[in-house]
Amino acid sequence: MKRTWPKIKLGNVLSLDLHKVQIDPSETYPMVGVLSFGRGLFDKEPITNGNTSYKHFLRLKENHFVMSQLFGWEGALATSDSHFSGKYVSPQFPTFVCDDSRLKLQFLKWNSASKPFWDELATRTNGMGDRRRTLNPAALFECQIPLPPLDVQERIVTRIDTVQQKLQTADDLRISTETELRSLFLSLHNTSGTKCKLGDLIELHEDAVRIQPSEVYPQVGVRGFGGGLFSKNAVLGTETTYKVFNRLYEDAIVLSQVKGWEGAIAVCPKSLSGMYVSPEYRTFRCNPNLVSPIYMQEVIRSPWFWKYLQEATRGVGARRERVRPEKFLAIELHMPSFDRQKTIVAILNALEGVRKIRAEIQPSIDAVTPSILQKELGQLRAEGE
Repeated sequence: MKRTWPKIKLGNVLSLDLHKVQIDPSETYPMVGVLSFGRGLFDKEPITNGNTSYKHFLRLKENHFVMSQLFGWEGALATSDSHFSGKYVSPQFPTFVCDDSRLKLQFLKWNSASKPFWDELATRTNGMGDRRRTLNPAALFECQIPLPPLDVQERIVTRIDTVQQKLQTADDLRISTETELRSLFLSLHNTSGTKCKLGDLIELHEDAVRIQPSEVYPQVGVRGFGGGLFSKNAVLGTETTYKVFNRLYEDAIVLSQVKGWEGAIAVCPKSLSGMYVSPEYRTFRCNPNLVSPIYMQEVIRSPWFWKYLQEATRGVGARRERVRPEKFLAIELHMPSFDRQKTIVAILNALEGVRKIRAEIQPSIDAVTPSILQKELGQLRAEGE
């Protein structure tokens, strides 16, 4: 006879474990953050000289489960390990431990990496609007998960970890290939040419369209770190306070004034031509006799170019000022001749297939991991577990 695993509230198998450490201005605190969408913990810049408004931090242990009170509802949940043990999170990231006689930490990790879990957690947030929604430990304790016996939990985790390792190996290979392509481009880029200002090669060119209340405007955003453009939901003219939108055109260089310093800049493809961005996104066009849009696309999605953008803004981190067009156009950089650009583009085109394969497969890799758990659960149920 097939068994039905009971669903249990996390509050019955999970408890708060807060190791509070009072801030000492003479100490350095290696800090940790939590990525959204189940992507785990990451190292942040250390806090020194008491440079924080918090009175205490929370010290991580190897067996902690960590939740972001601000973004837990969108998957900012993670497990700690030996790498993060002894490091710190702010009080906005409460830490928990499992009752390991009933619940394995890694089993909780995979359950909490699924969208259905995030959706349930989202129903328990306080506040209005995505950036005001907060969670408290009680909200996490109310969430339910299926709880098979420990030996079944271990078998599920082993299966999922095996698949995840294979996916990670494949992704590491694609990332290393991308890195090699970028190194090749930089090497070719620096072998000839002269230093010039961006303003000598491109110019500010905006197709400003006055917003009509009855019209619908399909929107485009710009991902940071060279992630390119992406389509967003359309807005009605009555749904925005802007007076104008900038209409995109093919080969336009689109710069986010707010996030340009972190690589939020891209060249518009034909498929997004005619869509709109807010005035916070400035558009530029290439001088067709001096610089190729395809070549500029390679330049602006390179991490070394983002350093120029950072230098063109003031401030630190999210408090930086906007990247103004005049500052952007004043950037000085090395640029090969137009003929040399065409030669380099031809070489890169021969290798572009590798990059396209990675771009096509990556969304599947990002999506498959959270769903593996549900498939394994279903399979084990079918086996009579």
